[in-house]
Amino acid sequence: MTESQKWMLLSIVLIIGWLFYLLSPILTPFLVAAFLGYLGDPLVDRLEERKLSRTLSVTIVFVVFSTCFLIMLVLIMPLLQNQIAALSRKLPDFIDFIQQKVVPYILSLSHIDPEQGLDLSGVKIAIRDNWQSIGGLAGQLVNSVSQSSLMIIAWLSNLVLIPVIAFYFMRDWDILVAKIDHLIPRHIEPLVARLAKESDEVLAAFLRGQLLVMACLGIIYSVGLWVAGLELALLVGLLAGMVSFVPYLGFIVGIMAALIASLMQFHDLTLFVPIAIVFGIGQLIESMLLTPLLVGDRIGLHPVAVIFAIMVGGQLYGFVGVLIALPVSAVVMVLLRYLYQTYVSSGLYDIKPPAQDQ
Repeated sequence: MTESQKWMLLSIVLIIGWLFYLLSPILTPFLVAAFLGYLGDPLVDRLEERKLSRTLSVTIVFVVFSTCFLIMLVLIMPLLQNQIAALSRKLPDFIDFIQQKVVPYILSLSHIDPEQGLDLSGVKIAIRDNWQSIGGLAGQLVNSVSQSSLMIIAWLSNLVLIPVIAFYFMRDWDILVAKIDHLIPRHIEPLVARLAKESDEVLAAFLRGQLLVMACLGIIYSVGLWVAGLELALLVGLLAGMVSFVPYLGFIVGIMAALIASLMQFHDLTLFVPIAIVFGIGQLIESMLLTPLLVGDRIGLHPVAVIFAIMVGGQLYGFVGVLIALPVSAVVMVLLRYLYQTYVSSGLYDIKPPAQDQ
């Protein structure tokens, strides 16, 4: 590659990055649609192998995705809103419990006068006066959006654009990949194809597999806590499932949230043993069944790298940055792995010291 070609390639990369930065406010529906298209493409390919047309296969997958989303929205959202309302109603009593029981006990252990404890009455009154508005958060969100014509137009546009663009992404995914492959210079196409395949394996294992693991764990935790008698089972279970993309984080956060919810409900640790059993069973199912079956061992993304990538993406590009954080980090990881292997196998790594005269 000549110097002019290198400068041209660098210029193209900088221009694309600059355009991406400028267009980031309107990229959300396209990125979400591309994500859905990426998730649905393997299912479409499998239906095509059964002699169905590409368009019919995309239609079937699209209808299945839409139906699952609507069912989840109709069933979970009202329950979740009720759980949030119940949480806000219990907070004042829980604050009383902390102020009257927990804080004096901690202060007594520290040999501090209990009279100098924390005064949480203001927080309690504020929550008690506003719990109804907290419980109706979804309604307030709809009302606030409806008061702004620009916001509601943007919201409706995204609502319409995402499924339409996702449909076309699913239908033309293989064509888009082939066209991108055609643009790659032929002398580096084998290397780029190999790196792209490794990136796809990492992304597929993490995104498709880990999303299923998160959903399964959310259901397991929610049902288990509900059977144990925890009133906020759905809220705690969904929270634990959502953060389980980092190993053991869902387990730790879930147990802590469940114990706090148990304290709010019973003012003691009555459900400590059932909660420990539920999360222990969930952890066993995840490590012995869900992760090996749905994710495998091809991810290679360290938990710290996942958290760092999401935080950096959110800091730089907001919600759009969060959406692209994991795909970009997976590609960067594959490139770094390739550079490491190239360096280790190069003469620069295996330079032998000059022979010393005897």
